[in-house]
Amino acid sequence: MTEPHDPAAEGAEMSFRDRMSYSDYLHLERVLEAQEPLSSSHDELLFIIQHQTSELWMKLALHEISSAMRMIRADNLEPSFKMLSRVARIFEQLNSAWDVLRTMTPSEYTEFRGALGQSSGFQSWQYRAIEFMAGNRNPAMLRPHAHRQEVVQKLEAILAEPSLYDEAILLLGRSGFDIGADGRRSDWRQARSESEEVLEAWRTVYRDPQRYWQFYELAEKLVDFEDYFRRWRFNHVTTVERIIGLKRGTGGTAGVSYLKKMLEVELFPELWKVRTRL
Repeated sequence: MTEPHDPAAEGAEMSFRDRMSYSDYLHLERVLEAQEPLSSSHDELLFIIQHQTSELWMKLALHEISSAMRMIRADNLEPSFKMLSRVARIFEQLNSAWDVLRTMTPSEYTEFRGALGQSSGFQSWQYRAIEFMAGNRNPAMLRPHAHRQEVVQKLEAILAEPSLYDEAILLLGRSGFDIGADGRRSDWRQARSESEEVLEAWRTVYRDPQRYWQFYELAEKLVDFEDYFRRWRFNHVTTVERIIGLKRGTGGTAGVSYLKKMLEVELFPELWKVRTRL
C-alpha cells in the first residue's frame, strides 16, 4: 500500500503559528464572511456572490484603466497596451459570470427579490466610475450616490480629468494630428461631441498602420475593450430579461428597456465609424 504523501518531506511549510498564511494574506475571513443573505432562499447566496465578485473584478479594471491613462499621458504606450488587454480579459471574465447567474430561474429569484428593497446594480459606483473613466460622462448619474459624499468625491475627481478616450485623442494632438475642438477642451465633465477631425486622424492611422503602429495598436486595444464591454452589457440585458421579463428593476429603472438603451452608447465612436471610411 502506498504511504500518504507528506508535503513537509519536500520542504513545504506546514506550521503558520508565527508566519503569514495564504488566508492571512488574502484576509479570507473578511471576504468569506461578507455574504449575508436576507432570506432563506437557496439562490440568494448565488446572487450575492455574483455581484460581489463582479465588484472585485471592476476594482481591478479601474486600477488598470487609471494606470493605462497615466501611461498614455506620459507618451509611454507599451505598458498601456498590456493594461488595456487585461481590462478586456476582465470583462471576458465578467461575461462568463452571467452564465452562472442564468442558472437561476424566475421562480427562484422571486423567493428573495423582495429582500433587496431598492438596491440595484444600477447603483454600483464602480461601474459608474468605469463608464466615466472610459468617456461616457453624464453628471446626472452622480445623484444615486449623493448619500455617500466620499463616493461622489471619487466620481467628481474622475470627471475633472480627461477620460481614457480623451487621453488617446490628446496623444494624437501631441503627435501632430489635427484633433479639432478636442484640442481646446477644458470642461471634462460633459460628454464630448463626435469630431470629423478626430475621425480623419484615426483614418490616417488605419490607412498606414506600419507608419503609425503605436497609435494603431492603441486604437485596437480600445476597440477590444469596448467590444467586451458591449458584450457584458448585452449579456446583462439577456440575463435580466430571462429572470424578470419586462418588470421594472428593483432600483426603479425600467429594467430591460433601460438596459437596451445602454446598448446604443458608444465609448469610442470614431474608432467604430472609421471602419466604414476605410
